[in-house]
Order: sequence, then structure tokens, then C-alpha cells
Amino acid sequence: MDQSTIIAATAIFLLAGVVKGTVGLGLPMTSVGLMASLVDPRLAIALVVFPILVTNMWQIVRAGETLRCVRRFGWFAAALMISLLLVTTIAGQVSANTLAIAIGTVIILFSLTSLILKVPELPERFDIAGQVAGGIACGIIGGFTAIWSPPMVIYFLSRRLDKDEFVRASGILIFLGGLPLAFGYWRAGLLTGPLALASLAMCIPAIAGFAVGERIRALLSPERFRTVVLVFFLFLGVNLVSRVFW
Repeated sequence: MDQSTIIAATAIFLLAGVVKGTVGLGLPMTSVGLMASLVDPRLAIALVVFPILVTNMWQIVRAGETLRCVRRFGWFAAALMISLLLVTTIAGQVSANTLAIAIGTVIILFSLTSLILKVPELPERFDIAGQVAGGIACGIIGGFTAIWSPPMVIYFLSRRLDKDEFVRASGILIFLGGLPLAFGYWRAGLLTGPLALASLAMCIPAIAGFAVGERIRALLSPERFRTVVLVFFLFLGVNLVSRVFW
């Protein structure tokens, strides 16, 4: 990457960290969505690998009750990790334009769904089936785009998780998904040594932004900021898809 791209990436990961610290997720969606407008989407996805792991590990540590949460969402985690690893094996064969359209479409659908629809409640007796279905959907989308929060958030909303459990579970599942993503992209030759170092470097602005986001979370109405973030994601997705065609 040239100097201007590095500067832009640093600013983007700082912003993505702010979003992550404020609402508990959104780092891959923000960073990949913005970076994919500047560079090859595969490069954008490779850069987000280590910030995903580091910021979510920090989120897990701060949230606590990790083992209990892993036991509760174990089916989701297993389905996510297996399907994501399988999909990353073919991610390198997908064209850059196809990836850009996929990333943009996922962001648009997530934003519209979250802004407009109220997700129906999932009964307890269907929870395992919901976890498996949600984990597979996350793995398929995440393997291609590094963004797997949309199906995960829909599942969380259907189970009516409170705010603390939402943040705790999202940190754990995004971290666990980041492990096969990193391995799969390394095995596919998409996460080279220089890119891995660049991805590690992006952890610094991401963590700095995360700290800022935590302070913003304490000051702003969560519902108001959630709406602002979703509208931002919607325009981001539309811009990403439109750049492919125009």
C-alpha cells in the first residue's frame, strides 16, 4: 500500500473502532465497506483480520462470563466456524466486483432490516435449530465478505437478548469467527506476511477508536446512535454497489 492508502486505512480503522466501541459490533462492516471503495475487496478483508481478533478479545475480557456464554451459544459458534472455514477456501476465486456487490448487498439488507422490521421472537424449543441456521448463514456471508453480523444480530433480536448479553455474545462469536477467517485467508494465499503486518498495525487505531466509542456509549442515547449508524451503513452499502456499476 502507498502512503496515502495507509493514512486513509488508519482513519477508517479509527472510525470503525469508534462504531465498535459504541454499539458492540460494526468494525468489519465499517472498515471493509469503506476500504473496499479504495482498494481490492480482498485486500480490505485481509486488513480487518487482526483488528477483528484483537478488538473482540478486548470486548470479551471486559464483558466477562465468557464460558457461560460460549456454552449457551455453542451450536451457533460451531456452525459459524465450520462453514466460514469452508467458504474461505474458495474466496480467492471470486472476482473483486462480485465481492464488492456482495459486501454492499449484505450491508444494505442488514441496515434496512434493522431500521424497518421487528424480528419475531424465536421460541426456546427452536433455539438449537436457530443457532445452526444462523451460524451457517453467518459463515457463508463472512467467508466471502468478513462481515457476518447481520444474521447474528437477527438471531440475537429473535431471542430478545438484553444489552449486556448482546455485547458479550457478539464479541465471542465475532472473535471465534475471526479464527477460521484468518486461517482460511492465510491458507488461500490472501493473507501474506506484509498484509498480516499491516493488519496488525491497524489494531492500534481500532483499539484507540474502541476506547473513544465506549465513552460515546455512556453519553449518547443507544437508540439514537443505533439509528445514525444504521443510516450510515445503508449509504455505505449503496455507495459500494453503485461504484461497481457506475
